[in-house]
Amino acid sequence: MSTKPFDIAAHLETDEDIRQFLKESAATSTTSEFIHAVGIAARAKGMTTVAKQAGVTRASLYKSLADDGKPQFETIHKIVVALGCSLAIH
Repeated sequence: MSTKPFDIAAHLETDEDIRQFLKESAATSTTSEFIHAVGIAARAKGMTTVAKQAGVTRASLYKSLADDGKPQFETIHKIVVALGCSLAIH
C-alpha cells in the first residue's frame, strides 16, 4: 500500500476556507510558519492568479514564499490582500 503526502492546499476549496486557514495560522504560528501558510493558500487559489492580483511576477511569488525566502512585509501584505484577506491588529 502506498501513501501520498497530505497537501492541505487541495482542501482549501473556497475563499472562506483560505480566510479561516490564514486566520488560524496567524493566531497560532511563528512568522515563518505563517509565511508557509500564505504559500499554501496561494497554491490553493492559484499562483498565477495570486501573482497577478498582488502585482508581482509568478517567479517572484514563488521566490518570496520558498522555504528559504525572506519576503518583505509589503509583499506579504499584497499577497494576503490578493487572497481576499486583510491584516488587522485587535
